[in-house]
Amino acid sequence: MNPNPLSLLVMLITFALSSTLVLAQKEGIDKAIERAEALSHFKFLASDELKGRDPARPEIDIAAYYIANQFEKYGASPLNSLNAYYQYVPFVASSPPTVGSMKWKGSKFKHGQDLLVLGGDDISGEFEMVVAGYGFEEDYANKDVKGKWVIVRVGAPNRMTPTELFKAGREKLAIAKSQGAIGLVEMYNVPTTPWGLLVNYLNKSQLTIDIDPENDDTLPYLWLKDLKGDIIKTIANGKNEMEIDIKGKINRKIRGRNVVAVIEGTDPQLKDEYVMLSAHYDHLGIGKPNAEGDSIYNGARDNAVGTSALLQAANYFGKNPPERSILLCAWTAEEKGLLGSSYFADNPPLPLKQIVFNLNIDNGGYNDTSLVTVIGMGRSSVDHHISEAAKAYGLKAISDPAPEQGLYDRSDNVSFAKKGIPAPTFSLGFTAFDAEIGKYYHQVTDHVDNFDLDYALKYWKSYILSAESIANDPKKPLWVEGDKYENAAKELYGKDY
Repeated sequence: MNPNPLSLLVMLITFALSSTLVLAQKEGIDKAIERAEALSHFKFLASDELKGRDPARPEIDIAAYYIANQFEKYGASPLNSLNAYYQYVPFVASSPPTVGSMKWKGSKFKHGQDLLVLGGDDISGEFEMVVAGYGFEEDYANKDVKGKWVIVRVGAPNRMTPTELFKAGREKLAIAKSQGAIGLVEMYNVPTTPWGLLVNYLNKSQLTIDIDPENDDTLPYLWLKDLKGDIIKTIANGKNEMEIDIKGKINRKIRGRNVVAVIEGTDPQLKDEYVMLSAHYDHLGIGKPNAEGDSIYNGARDNAVGTSALLQAANYFGKNPPERSILLCAWTAEEKGLLGSSYFADNPPLPLKQIVFNLNIDNGGYNDTSLVTVIGMGRSSVDHHISEAAKAYGLKAISDPAPEQGLYDRSDNVSFAKKGIPAPTFSLGFTAFDAEIGKYYHQVTDHVDNFDLDYALKYWKSYILSAESIANDPKKPLWVEGDKYENAAKELYGKDY
């Protein structure tokens, strides 16, 4: 069947106009993003002076101030609902106890073995226990838990990823406290994450969202290994008492900062819709020195390069605002469990339904400088904009090459995807989680001086061009039909979806 000549002509004209527009946009981005200035942001954010941008250390505030200052310099404005450029995030920093034990019916569980004391104040004595399902509001019906410990199952049936376990735990703590309980134990039985791995990860200083920032007392919060579910079943079958002894637990309240700014769009209707550009600016801080004596986790790849992209975007869009508004968000405490982005999503300073898309940046590293890897490519309607932007800078956009890693649900984008907002992560080019990635990922070797800086510039510019094309498209971004987050989008956007 021969194509209709008129249709073919329209297609050719549309393609030509699109290509011309992309070239014009590229020319503007190339002019705005000066190499020396762009690299200076990257080098500062990954410098030794910031001590690895640990969200529990004071140097993180220097990074936040720097980001806010650059946003202001480039013409991005603070949201009226926030305190200047900051959304303050309440944290509790806690260290493991010197003593942590639980005795029940002749069995003794010790912290760091079958027990993990994750939070709360010191407490000792004998206490009654009450089993309350998964620990949500409906599980407390007809139960008196005042002055008692609440025993619940970890997570929820549809919330078993590590990030969801911790977020559900925060919700359960707030509910238990409101019900008058004096402590919460979650019985751990998730086969996909081995208990030994959790002990290695959690038996050290932790940072969590403060569920009650106005009060100094914090509810004791424990995880107990119960892989077969035998212990919780036995507790549920009668009146039970346990002996708890927790000493030496140190809790310190910290005020974290998400750094947030906006560039208003130019279209009278579309400017009330936001394309959110985001990246986390924290990293791992200081650890044990390696053979060369380096102990600072500079996090150039993870994620100073992403935070620098936000600053380049502020620079460009401050001079060239698109039709939709641009929301710039630098998240704190991603490395502690997506805490900054999760707090924003649960406490949004503007209606979430006004955010129509999130182009997040996060990275472990790269092993192919001809690519950008888009975690979530193939799941929304704007893939063509990202592919065309990458192509304009001699790069190829590919989808996630390592789906077994579950990367989509391990970065800040998922905080918004779960709310219904289409949200891929724009990553450096990698074709596998191989030795080249492992050489730098969460290592003290992740420096700017071993980063391909020509590639960094292409990466930043293709990110900005992607965002501009999406922000100027009159069509609202959509999930691909059948995506697991599509129903959340329909609930968020309602009749506008």
